[in-house]
Amino acid sequence: MLIAVLFVLVIGLLLVADRVVKVTKRGLRRKEANRRLVAAAAVAEDRNRRRTAAAEVSGALTSVFPAIAEHETRHVE
Repeated sequence: MLIAVLFVLVIGLLLVADRVVKVTKRGLRRKEANRRLVAAAAVAEDRNRRRTAAAEVSGALTSVFPAIAEHETRHVE
């Protein structure tokens, strides 16, 4: 009878240990996924910021040189 109780106890401890290992691995995977997501978001924000800045610079150049579009093309005869 004692052996049966010890056997059940050992099986129970093994199941608990297995569950702890699985939960720990899941937590580590989630932490790594979160780290990668934050890094990807930072890259996307930087890319968007650069794209917006380039569009603003392009718009500023157009407003500084509006006469470029007003002249007709000269033809040499």
